[in-house]
Amino acid sequence: MTTAPTTSSAAQPSIYNVPNLLTTIRFFLAIGVVVLLAYQQIWPALVAFSVAAGTDWMDGYWARKYGQVTKLGRIFDPFVDKIIICGTFIALVAIDDSNVAPWMAIVIVARELLVTSLRGMIEGAGGDFSARWSGKWKMVLQCAAIIVVLICLGMLDAPAWLLQVGNATLWAAVALTLYSGWEYILAAARMLRENAKS
Repeated sequence: MTTAPTTSSAAQPSIYNVPNLLTTIRFFLAIGVVVLLAYQQIWPALVAFSVAAGTDWMDGYWARKYGQVTKLGRIFDPFVDKIIICGTFIALVAIDDSNVAPWMAIVIVARELLVTSLRGMIEGAGGDFSARWSGKWKMVLQCAAIIVVLICLGMLDAPAWLLQVGNATLWAAVALTLYSGWEYILAAARMLRENAKS
């Protein structure tokens, strides 16, 4: 009696799926945003960024709903998120009247690098370093700040209230970025202590 061979790969979803396609599209949109901002094409950059940010949740939702979560997607999706956020903030530093100071971009990039390193270390040791709500809201505030800043830059004479909203959202995004990073540091330290005791 013969039995059909079983392989672990049969249970793994293909990397050629809708979530990874959406992430790939978002990757090229992220590159496009940075290039457009380098040439002061504010409104096209705003459209590209809005589409990229708006579809960010779609790939994760689709992957979970239809069982298409892949190792590639788990790595590629957050990588693209970091490209579009960090790249856009860095590009805005070079634009006059954006109100994005160099230190703000440094804080945002440093936080992303730190959390990525901590996640790799914890999950490499078998721990669970899933995203926290502060990290998710940080992303929302960062996207909102970028959108408002781009709208203000695109208008010939932005109203004072809109400029104030842009500044407030920008500072709130930076503050939550710092808080989120600190929360991840505490979580990583706690996990490392627990692993050391076990």
